[in-house]
Amino acid sequence: MNPAREPVLAAAVLTVLAVDGALSAIAAALLLPLYVGPVPVPVSALVSGAVNAALVWAAGKWTQSRNLAALPLWAWLAVVAVLSLGGPGGDVVFGGYWILALLILGALPPAWVLRRMP
Repeated sequence: MNPAREPVLAAAVLTVLAVDGALSAIAAALLLPLYVGPVPVPVSALVSGAVNAALVWAAGKWTQSRNLAALPLWAWLAVVAVLSLGGPGGDVVFGGYWILALLILGALPPAWVLRRMP
């Protein structure tokens, strides 16, 4: 199947991949404070980075544009940015400096995949 011949299908797939990027950010944010015993383990940041890299790679198979292939990454970054703002009652999703680990481990692998795209 040639994505150039099926622009509606390609747009639908890219939309689904962007939604998946947003869902990956939500899951990573909610599982970030995971502990194994007394030790915090940011495994969700690692998994989110791998998932985002796979989503960007899949998006790259459906478009020739790096900007469109980056849709899952942009959706992920947008959700992480919104979640970092806090709620109306002063509630926060991210406590401490784990947000930096999430940003680095979640955004660098898909950025590397984008950089390697032709």
